[in-house]
Amino acid sequence: EKNLKLEEKITKLQQQNEELRARIEKNTVITRQLSKENANLQEYVEKEMEEKKKLSKTNEELLWKLQEEDATSPVKLQSSPSTSFHRCPSRNSSPAKVRTLQ
Repeated sequence: EKNLKLEEKITKLQQQNEELRARIEKNTVITRQLSKENANLQEYVEKEMEEKKKLSKTNEELLWKLQEEDATSPVKLQSSPSTSFHRCPSRNSSPAKVRTLQ
């Protein structure tokens, strides 16, 4: 009788062990998928940040050229009261044209 109870316990523990192994395998597969997805998203974010930096630099250069063009133009165009040039706080080297809403 004692042997039967022990055998039942062994069988039950073996089933639990198999279930746990299956869960571990499933979690391993999910972890790999999430790691790949995370790496892809990280790469995407880095590319987006680089693109944003390039666009920001291009924008600054264009704004700077626009200001220089306005300053050297023989015909001074009157700027509307709602348009003014302000220095961007993060970049002191080039002004940014800002339109204020009335």
